[in-house]
Amino acid sequence: MSEHYYSNQPTSKSDRHKWDFSLRGHVFTFFSDHGVFSKREVDFGSRLLIEAFQAPEVEGAFLDVGCGYGPIGLSIAKDFANRHVDMIDVNERALQLSKENATLNSVENVHVFASNLYEHVEGKYAAILSNPPIRAGKKTVHQILVEAHDYLVPGGELWIVIQKKQGAPSALEKLNEVFASVEVVVKKKGYYIIKSKKY
Repeated sequence: MSEHYYSNQPTSKSDRHKWDFSLRGHVFTFFSDHGVFSKREVDFGSRLLIEAFQAPEVEGAFLDVGCGYGPIGLSIAKDFANRHVDMIDVNERALQLSKENATLNSVENVHVFASNLYEHVEGKYAAILSNPPIRAGKKTVHQILVEAHDYLVPGGELWIVIQKKQGAPSALEKLNEVFASVEVVVKKKGYYIIKSKKY
């Protein structure tokens, strides 16, 4: 495949798709498109992460790394209206969709911007969430996990979803090298929800 959702500027012809989906008790309307991860529904891994997430006790904003068209960041922002959520992606089509979906669903406590991994991220967060782009390769995925530590406040948490067959065991190994506390919160249908806490 010459191109995937981790491309900076997808060249695949636009073919937008719209649907409604309930997340954390809120009904959302989403637009997605070719060249963006999970075009026709909120994927199972993202849904599992969204429903499992619990806000850490520390104050601060949240960060959605690899936000795609926005289901994770927007649903968390909607449910935690007193928190600000930054949403980043390298895919320009995904970023435009996230912005549209934020407006469409009246989610105002978000900021969507382009960043290749943490390149344009400033400040530190109470929580970082990610359904990492497996197709971008193990090196990129592990970079997201390891470097998250630098962007968390003390007591902050990284929440990720990853399939066992797509590298959950090696992700756990890598996380344990960096974080003081690493816990598998949920295991379902081969997907792991992993919470790593910074002390």
